[in-house]
Amino acid sequence: MKRELLLLCLPVLLLGDFEVSGHLDLDSQAYLTSPDTKHENSFTLKQTLEFKYENDALTAFAKVYAQEDYYDLSSDESEHNDRTFARLDELFLKYDFDESALQAGKDIKFWGALELQNIVDGFNPNELRDDMFKVNKLGVWNASYSYYTDSGEVSAIVKLYEQDQSMASAPYVYYLFPDFVSYDDDLVTSDGAYQPSLYLLYSGSTDTEYALDFSFIYEHGYDSQRYFSAPAPQAPTEFVANAYIVDKFMTYNTLVVDSTLIKLEALYAKVSDDDFVGDYAHIAFGVEHTLENFYDSASLGLIAEYYKYETFEDDKYDDLELFQVMQNDLFLGLRYSFNSSDGSSIVGGVVEDSEYDERTYYLKYESRFINTFKVELDYYFIEPSKTENTAYALLGEHQRVALNLAYHF
Repeated sequence: MKRELLLLCLPVLLLGDFEVSGHLDLDSQAYLTSPDTKHENSFTLKQTLEFKYENDALTAFAKVYAQEDYYDLSSDESEHNDRTFARLDELFLKYDFDESALQAGKDIKFWGALELQNIVDGFNPNELRDDMFKVNKLGVWNASYSYYTDSGEVSAIVKLYEQDQSMASAPYVYYLFPDFVSYDDDLVTSDGAYQPSLYLLYSGSTDTEYALDFSFIYEHGYDSQRYFSAPAPQAPTEFVANAYIVDKFMTYNTLVVDSTLIKLEALYAKVSDDDFVGDYAHIAFGVEHTLENFYDSASLGLIAEYYKYETFEDDKYDDLELFQVMQNDLFLGLRYSFNSSDGSSIVGGVVEDSEYDERTYYLKYESRFINTFKVELDYYFIEPSKTENTAYALLGEHQRVALNLAYHF
């Protein structure tokens, strides 16, 4: 029977285009300043493999991701970081009509406009077993219908399942809790993991002297923000993540005025009867001005961004209890683009939290060579608050250097 099905499908496959691509990464980090109980370094092998098939209006896509942690190979289980795994990130079918498209399956969506953090980019949860300074998203099962206009699109998206988030173990430097606290990765949901979340999205652009791109999103369903709690008084050192229902209004926008890019992201969440989390808002505003031909055809970008997070119910969790790091922060940075064929650039700056008196400094260099190899080098230094129990205070004073080498094919 399998042979007959293959023979029936083979002519269809031959009519379309099939592509395989991906990349292999060697990610290494040295922690120059970190707690004594943590590993002083990490070495991670990462693989991403993508499959794409197109036949007229039909597109099929799949992406598989895997990573292996050096310490997980140790015979001593107490040394394990529990960061070795494989996952299916994307698997979907998309059919394009003349002015619309229908898609169903598992995929990853990106929303936002800012440099440092995209506060509206909450459709996919982040991987908690990876570097906390990198975006590594988990695919989610959903179905969507999009209608395209001359200047934008209108989309309706239904997320079908709320994804659990596993976490690395305590020896890994980016384990979120103190060493004596364990984590249960079974997500606790207010209405069940299969309660659907509905998103309505409208985006567009203007064809005027000043180019404006805008997006508005409404969600009714589970919030991307989580809070942690001990599920039972008899187990105060075991935490779980909790998800709750919201009505959420989001927007992200960019406006180009000559050599200046103005960026805005904002959201407001109306929480539905949760005992611990109340209504909140998050807004971020940014400006990036580019000096073209700054030096030998290279360009220099001057970046400033401000983030403000506010809760509205005093008897419920505040930003500290919700591990919110961008609650009252100013980012000042520079982007130096060499404008060469290898796409080399340097970006960095300082994040100042005047409310809790903590700072983060970072510098990142990216480049390609021989078209197929990419190198990333970064440096982070965190001075956490000495008076408040912020997320960075739990991490402690932290300094790291990281090198990522990737082969793309």
